[in-house]
Formats: sequence, C-alpha cells, structure tokens
Amino acid sequence: MDHVDRIVAQWNKARPDLDVGPMEVIGRLSRLTAKLRSEMEKTWKAYGLNAASFDVLATLRRSGKPDGLSPGELLDLTMVTSGTMTNRIDQLVKHGLVERVPNPEDKRGFLIRLTEPGFATIDQAVGDHVETQHRLLRGLAPAEAEGLNRLLKTLDKRINSDSGTNSRE
Repeated sequence: MDHVDRIVAQWNKARPDLDVGPMEVIGRLSRLTAKLRSEMEKTWKAYGLNAASFDVLATLRRSGKPDGLSPGELLDLTMVTSGTMTNRIDQLVKHGLVERVPNPEDKRGFLIRLTEPGFATIDQAVGDHVETQHRLLRGLAPAEAEGLNRLLKTLDKRINSDSGTNSRE
C-alpha cells in the first residue's frame, strides 16, 4: 500500500458515497510530476539553469534556425509565459547565453539567438537531461513506456478537448 492508496482508503472510509477512483490516477501523476521535476532540476542546476531557461535554450537549439527566433516564436514553441519569457531572455543575455540581434525581416523587431557559450551549454545540458530522463524511466520495459505514453497522450487529448465543458452542467 502506497501513500495514494492510504489517502484513497481514508476517503473511502470517511465518504463511502464518493467514487474517489480518479484520485488514485491524479494523485500518482501529481506525485510523479513533482519527483520527475525535482530530478530534472538537479541536472539543469548543474548548468546554472532552471526549467524556464532550459526550455528557452533548448527551443533555440532544436529550432534549426541559427539566426534565432523572434520572442513571439519562442512563446509559441515553449512552455513559458510572456512575462517569464521577457525576464528569462534578459537573464540569459546577462549571462551571455543568448543575444538579441536585429530581425532582418522586421526592422522594428529582433531575434533571440544562442551565443557560442549558450550553444555549448545547452548541448551539454540536453545530453545530461536526456540521460536523467532515461534513468527516471529505467524501471519500465520499453513496451510499458510506450503503453504509458499512449495512455497519457489519450488522456491529454481528452482533457484538452473537454476543457470548455463543465461537468456540473
């Protein structure tokens, strides 16, 4: 019996009228998300990065655009909010990992691109990040990981397609 099982058992005893089955899945996903994030943060921290800065650098690196991306493109391609993006770019510029350069297609705008140290940092960091992810999933057989990925993808699609509905209506 794990932590989530104990919580569910307590709710079943306290409120037997409620079906708390979904609490098991959501509780385990929440606990795993926190643990996974904590382990990945250790890897990012070794490079002086956090989730937002890693995401920006990784997006620039994987984009295939050596001239850089506009701030709008970065927003579209990352999991970072607008306010966080401005702050993160400022911090990455300050640390010499990215630079702002004029946008040749928009005289009023600029592009964000990796500097040489930024490129080297993200190349090393993403290698270690992938190793961390492999270590975290080592307990699953490849078929189990594929099955879990399919289930999570299905759940994500269903939750996002239902996001406009209210279950009480």
